[in-house]
Amino acid sequence: MTQDRQAEIAADRDDRDSFMRLLGGRTSAIDASLPPIAFGAGWFLGGESIAIGGGAAVVVGALIAGWRLRGGARPLAVLISLLAVLLGALIALYTGDAADFFLPRLVTNALSALAWMTSIAIRWPLLGVVVATALGQARRWRRDPVLLRAYSRASWVWVGQYVVRLVVFIPLWLLGFTGALTIAQVVLTWPLVAVCVAASWWVMRRSLPPEHPGLRHPQS
Repeated sequence: MTQDRQAEIAADRDDRDSFMRLLGGRTSAIDASLPPIAFGAGWFLGGESIAIGGGAAVVVGALIAGWRLRGGARPLAVLISLLAVLLGALIALYTGDAADFFLPRLVTNALSALAWMTSIAIRWPLLGVVVATALGQARRWRRDPVLLRAYSRASWVWVGQYVVRLVVFIPLWLLGFTGALTIAQVVLTWPLVAVCVAASWWVMRRSLPPEHPGLRHPQS
């Protein structure tokens, strides 16, 4: 194997590892799964009590928030996550429907899908914004038409992630299937994120010609 080929393989692996690390989101995805699990378990074991389920979710959310703050997580991100759990519990208590605990998550996924689609339409694909910001590239990636196109195509995978959740969540929410919503929340968090990251990386690589130096080296 030639030195050029070895360097190309090493660069590709470096790009892939950086991409996976930046977008994997394993910790945040797992954190997002735990309060709904606590809600579903508390609701079921408490005789379908929304108060018990909501209390369990808030307690678990608070424990996660405290743990993440101790580990140096951004306070604003931690606070938003905790407020989302609290809001879901309050909505369910107000309406008397346990399934409404998941309503903020439905709204968040709908808004996220809209935001990603809008970013693609205005040629500021969010995938490029996130990755390039983390890599310290400022706006240089947007001056590379090939890289811009690759980020745009791969961003559609992330739109699909939110759409899949909505397709599953909305019918379950309308039918009031709290237990099924709890299970769906778990299945469609980290496992779906892992699939999304892998698929978007595949789309990125398929969209970049062999001669392109990779996402770390935008060409203007």
